[in-house]
Amino acid sequence: MRTFFQNLPSELEEAAIIDGCSDMGILLRIVLPLSTASVMTIGMFYAVGHWNAWFNALIYLRDQERYPLQLWLRMIVLQNQINDIAAIQGAVSDSVVSQVADTIKYTVIIVAAAPIICVYPFIQKYFVKGVMIGSVKG
Repeated sequence: MRTFFQNLPSELEEAAIIDGCSDMGILLRIVLPLSTASVMTIGMFYAVGHWNAWFNALIYLRDQERYPLQLWLRMIVLQNQINDIAAIQGAVSDSVVSQVADTIKYTVIIVAAAPIICVYPFIQKYFVKGVMIGSVKG
């Protein structure tokens, strides 16, 4: 974003000042519409990072009822909690337990990824432009 803002021509700002725009008007009417791609790209990176955050919940929460989805996903996938629960009950065979555990793992992964997958198509056009801004050209 820094590179994008540095490459904005100063003539745009000067023309807006001559037309009577304040600093806030320049920001809202000229700079933000031109920087939509980079703002959406940074927003998408932030949203994905925030959605996938599990470490703070792991540190601060002790009550499992308050765990976010990503922490449950971590517990299910990495620590094999489903197999342990089924093994304790011992009511079904190991192959059935393994199939059920795998189904639950994959379902939780899909549910955890669904919101980002649903939002991405709407932001994709901005994302492609925003990633290319500031890259080496020619």
